[in-house]
Order: sequence, then C-alpha cells, then structure tokens
Amino acid sequence: MPARSGDTVTVHYEGRLEDGTVFDTSRSREPLLFTLGTGDVIAGFDAAVTGLEPGDSTSVSIAAEDAYGPYHAEAVDEVPVDLFGEGVPEIGTVVSVVADDGSSIGARVTAVDDALENVTLDFNHPLAGHELTFDIELVEIFDTPPKEG
Repeated sequence: MPARSGDTVTVHYEGRLEDGTVFDTSRSREPLLFTLGTGDVIAGFDAAVTGLEPGDSTSVSIAAEDAYGPYHAEAVDEVPVDLFGEGVPEIGTVVSVVADDGSSIGARVTAVDDALENVTLDFNHPLAGHELTFDIELVEIFDTPPKEG
C-alpha cells in the first residue's frame, strides 16, 4: 500500500546542493522517522515520499523557495564583539540571539573583522537560497507510530 498523508514512515535519504555537495545523509544512522502531511519535513520532500511503497526510491529537486526559502541579504548583521563577553566567537559557530520580544533566534558567525571589534551574524537558514536534491528510499510505513524512547 502506498504512503499517504497521515502515515508515519521511515526513509533513508541523501541531500545534495546544486554543485553535488552532500549536505546531509541518513545512510550512516537510523532512517528519518516522520509523519506525512504534518509539516515535519519540507513540503517537496513530503510530496516525494507520498505514493511510494516500502523499498521504492525516488529523486527530487526542490527549488529554494519550496525548501528553506531565498537567501535574504538583510538577514545579515554586524554587531560589536564585546556582546560575546570575554572571547571572540569562531567563524561557523551558531549563536543564540535574544530578540526584542524575548524569543531566541539562531545565527551563524560568518566573519570577524581584522581589528576583532565586530562580528558578522547571518540569520538565514544555512540552506536558504539553495535548490536541494534528495535521493529518497522509503524504508517502512507504520500502522501505528512507533513509541519514542
């Protein structure tokens, strides 16, 4: 029976960027567990799994707009390094920034100026602006969702 909205499934996948770089794969770990149609995964991934049967494989390319959205240059900000306390954060570090409303937002450190006075933070999702290609294999469809534990 093919997978349909509301089914809990497991899949193995490999995700690649436009240049072929693999950004994630489940092959070296347990397959990804999610429920179709609930927004657990990006819509294009969900749609690619819908209709597959266990053992079926597919490949799907998902435009940036349908994945993690376009890259927004205005979501990059420069802040004084002293906001980080005693140390200078390393490039690539993900930091948590508290917004005016008290919520926490993740940002990647993308640059530190030569004078060690300012840090550039990028609030975009790391995959924003990229078309993503996924090779997907449906492993299992569950009659009842497995208990987490």
